[in-house]
Amino acid sequence: MADADRPTALAGDDLETWASLATVLEWLPPALDQQLLRDSGLTHFEYGILYALSEAPDHTLRMSVLADYANSSLSRLSRAATRLETKGWLRREPDPADGRYTLAILTGTGAEKVAQATPGHVATVHRLVLDQLTRAQTRQLREITRRIARAIRDDDGWDPASR
Repeated sequence: MADADRPTALAGDDLETWASLATVLEWLPPALDQQLLRDSGLTHFEYGILYALSEAPDHTLRMSVLADYANSSLSRLSRAATRLETKGWLRREPDPADGRYTLAILTGTGAEKVAQATPGHVATVHRLVLDQLTRAQTRQLREITRRIARAIRDDDGWDPASR
């Protein structure tokens, strides 16, 4: 559809669909944070950092790679890494292969924290999202979200690091 042919306001089904999605986008992150903070003392963002490191070879990633995984700027990631370092769950050190980079390394205590936090997080994801859908709907949701993510990624000027 050409830009000139696009509506200038949302209405009807388009408005209802957008409003439903916008509500989920606003409500889901605090709901995930609430459970993780209550049960594990982690935000969802911090859990994602620790989880990514727990799945990485040697529990280690370059900060720049971790920022990409977290869809985060390096400065936001660095602030979170500082909080996680203070708790002993992560450490940072120069990359011996290239000193221009910094490695994030999950500590043993951090691995224990991820293991402790994961069951409650998984239960919350199931309760709030997956258990609300049929198998067909979960496949549809996966395809829908992949299409939206692809459109965002391919949009001119999109740079998650600029957030």
